[in-house]
This record gives sequence, C-alpha cells and structure tokens, in this order.
Amino acid sequence: MVRVMVVDDHPMWRDAVERDLEAAGHQVVAVAANGREAIARFPASAPQVVVLDLQLPDNTGVQVTSMMLEHDPTARVLILSASGEQGDVLEAIKAGATGYLVKSASSAELIDAVVRVSEGEAVFTPGLAGLVLGEFRRIMDGPADSPVDQLTERETEILKMVATGMSYKQIAARLVLSHRTVQNHVQNTLRKLQMNNRVQLTRWAIEHGLDDEAGA
Repeated sequence: MVRVMVVDDHPMWRDAVERDLEAAGHQVVAVAANGREAIARFPASAPQVVVLDLQLPDNTGVQVTSMMLEHDPTARVLILSASGEQGDVLEAIKAGATGYLVKSASSAELIDAVVRVSEGEAVFTPGLAGLVLGEFRRIMDGPADSPVDQLTERETEILKMVATGMSYKQIAARLVLSHRTVQNHVQNTLRKLQMNNRVQLTRWAIEHGLDDEAGA
C-alpha cells in the first residue's frame, strides 16, 4: 500500500484518480484543488507519492514540486498532466519530479507508475523517456569544464557543507558568517549551476563527491 496525495483542480478527474488508487489498495491521505491547498496539507498527510497536475490555478506544478521536496526530500512526485511538451517535462524533472505521465495514460498505467515511483524508479509516458535522456545527453556532451569551476572558494566550501546535510544556521556558526550571508552564497550557487532548490543542489553535490570532501 502506498500513501498518496492527489492534486488536481478538476473535481471529476481528481475523484476518478482517487477512486482508482483506493480500488487498487492504496491509501489516499489527502487531496487538493490548487497549489496553496497542496502545500498546506502536505506536511501533516506525509504522502509517499504526490500525483500532481502541472497546470494549477495559483502555482505551477513545477513550483509545488520544488516546495514539497524542499520540505521533505524523501517524497516522490508523479506529474500527471495533459501536456507532453518537452519544456514542461524537462522543467518538472529539473524541479525534482520522479515521473511524468500524460493524462491519456490508462488507470492501470497510473497505478503501476505510483508503485514504481514510490520505490524511486523514474517513470515516463512512452516517448517522453527518450526525450529526457536525449536532453541529459546533450547537457553531458556540453563543455567539459567542471561546473564547480564556476564557483568561488567560499561558495564551494558552503556547498560541501550543504552536501553533508548541515543547516544554514550550522554552516553560519561554523564559518562565523551571518545566516543571510550563507543564504546569499547558496542562492548564487543555485543560479550558477542552474538549479531551483536546495534539494537538487544537495543531490548534485553528493553525486559529485563533495560530501566526502567535506568530511575529509
């Protein structure tokens, strides 16, 4: 059984997804009709997977994804959208979404995707996976210079601490800096690495071994 939150501004669609999930034995712990409701209900409901529409009345699904994962990096987001446009898919993945289905997917495909996403597997509507892989290959085939080379010595030092899970307050105390100064360094690092939030930054730093360097 997977604990799921369903976020969609169309009541009939939202209700149908909820029914399908519960019929498959999963627990729908919360529903929301917009981004504000989703963010407000997310902490208490603690879903394992959020089935999230991309187009919401107040916030975009990309924004909601970033905010949710900032609060709980262990949660998984499965985008369920009418759009299969390349830009929408890539923005969602960059924000931290684990999967992306278009709304033409069958009920069985949705249920299967929820289970696989809960286990950390990336799931895409057929055709979209190739698109995402192609974009990441393009990025990897780009300039060979390390992105870390773009950072100042102080930014790199703080990034290594972020990778170990230290809070801004802890980093500030360690380096004898103000909390605001640490935040500014992190924001500059996010901009240079073209990332949206601390969750992505931490993941990137760990993948590049910066957490090991910080502990050395």
